[in-house]
Amino acid sequence: MSWCVMVVVVSVDPVFLSAFAESSLKNRLLVWSSKLLMVTRLPMEDVKALLTSHWTFSMMNTMALNINPPSQNKGLLVRLPYTPDGAKVVKVASWTPDRGLRYLTPLTLFPEKCLNFHGATINVAVLAWEPYWRTAVKGSTTIYPNTNYNLLVTLCAILNFNFRNLSTRSWAEVEDLLESRQTLMTPVVYTVLPNRLERWDYTIIFEHGGLHFAMATPDTTPNWLNFYYPLSGRVWTAVVASTFVVCVLFVKITGSKMWRSRHGRLSTGSVVLEAVGSLLGQGLYGRLASSHSNHTLVGTWLLFGVVIGTAYRSSLIASLTLPRLPPRPETIEELVKAVDNITMEERGMSWKALFSASESAAYRTVGGLLHLGGDITEGLNAAVRTRKHAHLGTKQNLHLIMSSQFARLDGTSPLYVGKESMYKTLGGWPVPHDAPYKPALDGALRYILQAGLYEQWNKEVLETAAREHRIKQRKELRNHQQEGKLQRDSQSTKFRSLTLTHVEGPLFLLLLGLSLGGMIFIVEKCLMLRPTQLNPWTETHFLLLTAAEL
Repeated sequence: MSWCVMVVVVSVDPVFLSAFAESSLKNRLLVWSSKLLMVTRLPMEDVKALLTSHWTFSMMNTMALNINPPSQNKGLLVRLPYTPDGAKVVKVASWTPDRGLRYLTPLTLFPEKCLNFHGATINVAVLAWEPYWRTAVKGSTTIYPNTNYNLLVTLCAILNFNFRNLSTRSWAEVEDLLESRQTLMTPVVYTVLPNRLERWDYTIIFEHGGLHFAMATPDTTPNWLNFYYPLSGRVWTAVVASTFVVCVLFVKITGSKMWRSRHGRLSTGSVVLEAVGSLLGQGLYGRLASSHSNHTLVGTWLLFGVVIGTAYRSSLIASLTLPRLPPRPETIEELVKAVDNITMEERGMSWKALFSASESAAYRTVGGLLHLGGDITEGLNAAVRTRKHAHLGTKQNLHLIMSSQFARLDGTSPLYVGKESMYKTLGGWPVPHDAPYKPALDGALRYILQAGLYEQWNKEVLETAAREHRIKQRKELRNHQQEGKLQRDSQSTKFRSLTLTHVEGPLFLLLLGLSLGGMIFIVEKCLMLRPTQLNPWTETHFLLLTAAEL
């Protein structure tokens, strides 16, 4: 609870001092701003062994005062892990009762240890995770075209160190190496979570994002209402009402004795067909009344039909070529109702624990459906294959993989990323708790971020991935064209055929009209052939025979 203090431990027992070092490290007794002075009478060799073998004595802000009685030269020792000559124990000053404290080197008491690594090679542990860390082989050389590698290389130049990436097989192994301090950092963006803070610390926050889910885009299904969507419900109501009013006026004018047409008095059905036909752009047959009032009504009706018909046909063409997509999950509540399985890479163990312990029922459901293992490509392939599957990841990572591996030749993708973020995230590099080099690391990171280099590297990585994918697509398309076997995706970029999904509505209306017309025809036929005098039984029998014959 108290920082910037001096802790003094006095003992002549090496076992106790070793236990103290382990306990103080486990319980986080020290940070770099606090100072530890170890006072002992052990032989010089034992003191050097203690300073070398324990993180608390070797890496933290620790000095040893050896007051061994046989020696009148009481030494103040410090272990410097990084010097031009490598790691070594340095005697900074001596002390005697007569002369007091006398400095032997230019170093001060409790000197800084990690401002300069003096070209030392430090251990890091990281696995491939695009776009932050990517491994590629060019010839016999392994290259890392990604943002976090560029950031690490720049830090190497600032703090003067080299790095060695330890061989690991899983993210769990990476985290264990970090927690045990066998690696000094994990140079890839990790989301800051409460349960992770119990295991390790972070550098300054330099990545702001969120955890998103990716799913397969729903396919369009046949819908007989496709012809209805170009106009809203209110517009349809207004058109139907206007048609009814105009039909009534046409019937009244044409059926009037004063304004009867040259064709005689038309039936109501013929007048309605004339009015509706003109609305649908079928033209007039000239059978309506030739009065001036009728001419005004017809002209107004034709103008109305031109405007409404043009607007409808234009919207209908757009809706047929780009049909309305069915609703798709965009929120967490919609996600848990639509999927049977959610996947994430093995590093998502902390996410699973966080969701399972949440107070929200939707998040607890996500924790129950979440399965760990595999990589992002496998998860997205499963989402496309089963359509009841979702994969969790950062938005930038999901978009990069979708555009570089799943994009079609026409630029579309069978996957989409949900709009709602499952968790707003802050990210940084994991480092061990109370690492003495963290202040120097944070300072260098601030210089890089303020210069705008990290944002530029992010932009370059995404542009490079998109460019490589476009080049690959062009080569594939050129090969297919040369072989005369164009893929369906390439055909769709030029010609888009209408399917049953688009024209089911008109076909349904045609079938409905034919059925209704057939029924009316049967009734009319029966009424025309009905005998004048038949008993009820004979009449019913006659109707059944007539219907069967038709």
